[in-house]
Amino acid sequence: RKCSFLGAAPPVAMAHQAIMQQALENKLLEAASAIEQSIDDEMHRLETLDEDDLDKLRERRLAALKKQQAKRKEWLRRGHGELRDVEEKEFFNEMRNEERVIAHFYRNNWPCKVMDKHLNILAAKHVETKFVRVDAEKCPFLTDKLKIWMLPTLALIKSEKVIDYVVGFDDLGGVDDFETSTLAMRLSAGGFIFEDDNSRKPQQSNIRKTVRTATDHSVYKRTESDEDSDFD
Repeated sequence: RKCSFLGAAPPVAMAHQAIMQQALENKLLEAASAIEQSIDDEMHRLETLDEDDLDKLRERRLAALKKQQAKRKEWLRRGHGELRDVEEKEFFNEMRNEERVIAHFYRNNWPCKVMDKHLNILAAKHVETKFVRVDAEKCPFLTDKLKIWMLPTLALIKSEKVIDYVVGFDDLGGVDDFETSTLAMRLSAGGFIFEDDNSRKPQQSNIRKTVRTATDHSVYKRTESDEDSDFD
């Protein structure tokens, strides 16, 4: 089943798409190499620690764990941990002071239900990010402001600014039976969720970053009023 269109699609250069895909794949390979080197360095450091060093290390890790637990509690208080419906008038307040937000613009069709299934799983696992749903047909002002032209679309937001989009299923292999880990890898590549083991499972060839980003002036143009936030 095909994704829904709200209007004419903006022109997309296939060459640019291939370049963006290759750039993302290179970035992922570089990140994997850096992580492997970091693990090797840490193992070497741990092998040379004495008892006092180990005590200090345990204290630091305990302090870090307590800090992380406090942050998790605050995230849950702010509505993280689940995929929540928000109305147009609520959307702007929901974005305030949030580091990461994934907003699913949907209508009642099969592709959007597929996306919801995966987002529900990820929202429960990645409480560091707020996940919301927006009924595009009931929110014309918002869909126009964020240039939503196809459903489903994920608006990927950092610090109240739209940074990127996942439009339809093209970034996810072009099929509706993609795995949750495929979407997780796409989102973690841009820092919209924290990376975990599941976000490293899919083959890199199945993941590509859409060429439609918030800095693509053929699609989304900032003005002076957008300097601090897309939602003023």
